[in-house]
Amino acid sequence: MMAVVGFVAVLALVTGLIHLYLWKRLVRDTTTPGRWRRIGGIAALVLALLVPVTLAGTQAGLYWLAWPGYLWLALMFYLLVVLVVLEVPMLVARLVLRRRVVAAEPTTAAPEPVLVGAAGPTEPPAAGAVAAPDHDPSRRLLLARGAAIFAGLTATGITGYGIRTALGPPQLDRVRIPLAKLPRSMDGLRIATVSDIHLGPLRGRAHTERIVAAINRLDADIVAVVGDLVDGSVAELGSAAAPLRDLRSRYGSFFVTGNHEYYSGVEEWVQEVDRLGLRVLQNRRQEIQARGGVLDLAGVNDLTGVGTGLAAGPDFAAALGDRDPSRPVVLLAHQPLAAKEAARYGVDLQLSGHTHGGQMVPFNLAVGLEQPVVSGLGEVDGTKVYVTNGAGFWGPPVRVGAEPQISLVELRSA
Repeated sequence: MMAVVGFVAVLALVTGLIHLYLWKRLVRDTTTPGRWRRIGGIAALVLALLVPVTLAGTQAGLYWLAWPGYLWLALMFYLLVVLVVLEVPMLVARLVLRRRVVAAEPTTAAPEPVLVGAAGPTEPPAAGAVAAPDHDPSRRLLLARGAAIFAGLTATGITGYGIRTALGPPQLDRVRIPLAKLPRSMDGLRIATVSDIHLGPLRGRAHTERIVAAINRLDADIVAVVGDLVDGSVAELGSAAAPLRDLRSRYGSFFVTGNHEYYSGVEEWVQEVDRLGLRVLQNRRQEIQARGGVLDLAGVNDLTGVGTGLAAGPDFAAALGDRDPSRPVVLLAHQPLAAKEAARYGVDLQLSGHTHGGQMVPFNLAVGLEQPVVSGLGEVDGTKVYVTNGAGFWGPPVRVGAEPQISLVELRSA
């Protein structure tokens, strides 16, 4: 809970600064002093408060805040992105406009009369000496309004596209990954992998049912759910998660915790998921005997975990130590970052989620600063890492550049 409170506080500060910038570009620069500017200022203040209030309110069960709050968060993000991109061309346009106005001003003037006073002859004050002139304020206002309209239309269009994508069915990503130790008899073993389902204020039972149906159509050998199943307690979301009991696979369905389970009552969820028929790999491994060969399937708790028991953090030694090194091992770990430690234990392949593929371009660039792989297949210190985009979303019901995804990982013998 303390982590959530701290995150809300940081988010309030960041969104406050963003709204100050949006107010300047969308309100102050596009209006003259008066009623409309005051209304715009009040609206900016209300919207700045809406974002942290939404996050705190949904944690407290005020789910009606989710749609307006999270939609504005997405629109705010893309308004910021578009306006920042426009800063350079807007600066160039203002400079060009200023030079044209200066060039059009007369360079010569009629002689001014000399004023004679008690102190002797004096020159009249130069034109514009009291205050620097605003070079054609009407054009500057028109330029600012044009930029604001362009930013508004562009951000709205991108957000609308992202909503349609996020609420649409998960796309299937098929990937073949060769493993040097995989026995030839196990060539073609298929693992249906899904992460970041994020049942919560905006997604419920129908979301789970659609995902389960899509996975079952794959007829996979193994099903792996790699964390961030829920954003709420078992009491709130138990019925939404219930369709997971219908998952079908030849050799079992498995689950590892994600960071959001630790915000939602991890002990209860571990027990609930186990009750639904998924084996929770909490810092342990399962021997998969298939087609005359053997593969180790291991799982570790999320890096967020602390404490002991069901809430413990990752223990790579418990999951991967003292095993037969001649066998291939596939590790389920929610965050790709876990591969840095997994590589020390000779993990052949790690299956992860967490990143959402960035969820909203260009946010993927920021995700890449924290995680070694953002989407798809990569490698960390000799360990192959496959990251699925996730089947849901967190926060804004928006996905741009990263469609919701279920992945079918086919293991091939090298």
